[in-house]
Amino acid sequence: MATPKKTIKTPVAESYSEGIGRRKTAIARVRIFEKGTGITINNKEYHAYFGREALTRIVKEALIISKNEDKKISVHVSGGGIRAQAEAIRHGIARALVVLNPEIRKELRSKNFLTRDSRMKERRKFGLKKARKSPQWSKR
Repeated sequence: MATPKKTIKTPVAESYSEGIGRRKTAIARVRIFEKGTGITINNKEYHAYFGREALTRIVKEALIISKNEDKKISVHVSGGGIRAQAEAIRHGIARALVVLNPEIRKELRSKNFLTRDSRMKERRKFGLKKARKSPQWSKR
């Protein structure tokens, strides 16, 4: 008996636009596909990934303003806390939407979704306990 040949299904190349969002140490790679609906973050549904309504609202803000809530979005995010990840995803979605439709750039810029929030944790300096806290000083 002949052994059946294995068939490997190659995924059909879907067209998408990509944007990278950053916040603190969180980095999100966002892909917005032409066909399909739903948001997946690290292969999980976005409601299951974040759990809190406030964070899911942050993720969807750029989509609501640009009226593109029916798009299929795939996100890979790492680093930072969950709040920073949500804001990095919002930044990446806004950048990817501008690639898709440059006319919404002004609208997203006015809401500061295209601006990278540069605030980071300050590094610890030698001789100090934390970034600015010095050791306790006693006179006698």
